[in-house]
Amino acid sequence: MKFLKQSIIASVLTLALGATVQAAEIKIGVVNFAVILEKAPQAEKARVALEKEFSPRNKRLLASQKEIKKLDEKLARDAKMMSETEVRKLQRSILEKKRDLKRDQEEFREDINLRSNEERAKLQRLVFEAIESLSKAEKYDLVLQGGVVFSSENVDITKKVQQRLSTK
Repeated sequence: MKFLKQSIIASVLTLALGATVQAAEIKIGVVNFAVILEKAPQAEKARVALEKEFSPRNKRLLASQKEIKKLDEKLARDAKMMSETEVRKLQRSILEKKRDLKRDQEEFREDINLRSNEERAKLQRLVFEAIESLSKAEKYDLVLQGGVVFSSENVDITKKVQQRLSTK
């Protein structure tokens, strides 16, 4: 039994020492994924495309808001001069327009969030592909991102990945 424990301890120490020697030969890189996502030229293109895609709807929503505001002002200004029927009709119209606007705004937010997530997913795929191709080309054994407390400039490959993305 004592021999078995000594054998296990010796095996564990041998493995640990072997892993330490082997770790000295590993090439490690660290990537700041958030910086890459923020500064990638593809991110700016996606932002501009989304803005262009959703700008007309946003303008319609703003126009609806202005219309409702004008109707509210008209009601406040002219209510005393209007008949009770006209006041109720205008109030109903304003209420319907507010409901429609609220529904349209919610749909707009959902649609823009959905499209933003699609574009973010595309960008993340591009970034992962750039990291993977750089890692293979420069023979990295391990590339880390996120959760890294400290890394020296020697292992930070963020700029290299950004350059790769700039050429795509």
